[in-house]
Amino acid sequence: MPPVSRPYPRFIADSAQESRPYGRWQERLTESFAKACEALASDAGTGPDLESVRFFPERTWGGRTYVPAVAPGTEEVDGVVPEYFGHVSFLHKPDGEPGEMTAMADFTDVTAADNADWQVDLNDDVVGRWRSDGGRGADITLIWGTPLVRGALAVTAELEGEVLDQSAVNEGRFTLMAVDAVEGFGDELFLEIKLWNRKLQEIASESLYADDDEDGAEED
Repeated sequence: MPPVSRPYPRFIADSAQESRPYGRWQERLTESFAKACEALASDAGTGPDLESVRFFPERTWGGRTYVPAVAPGTEEVDGVVPEYFGHVSFLHKPDGEPGEMTAMADFTDVTAADNADWQVDLNDDVVGRWRSDGGRGADITLIWGTPLVRGALAVTAELEGEVLDQSAVNEGRFTLMAVDAVEGFGDELFLEIKLWNRKLQEIASESLYADDDEDGAEED
């Protein structure tokens, strides 16, 4: 086959080995995530409900494993229950124990509970950078979410119709990792997340990028 004109990487992350953590490992991840949330409680108006933390399938890239998490706030703020989201990551030590554990967290008051028209509830975070020649590159982006439509069996992350990552939907949750906001190959390119049913029919699609002009036009 001849060289491709857009050689951005595909399937860069290891597949998930567990759908979600259990037992003492879950407790340890919850503790780490809780610490990352502490500094946000004042701005959010409430702390996270640590009894309701939902962890998502882990993905590993560059030797570091990322375990995404979501937790509702403990109470309403201005009629809305804020939602905390983020991830805990760690390196794999030679003895098998996790090392250099770090956590990232943020919160939002725009949630699926208040948006009945949503088809998929998505969170994402840039965890690295991919560099190509000539100043071209992209963000390495961790994406995790929950289908809000029935029948979702699999999910893909696509760039202009090309699948860059895919995953099964496990217990109503999924995690993806792929390059996004790709620069230097013409117009800037952004990922599209698609849900598929058991007949491999597309049942929902959501972009990671919201065009401000389009949003403004819809509001007008």
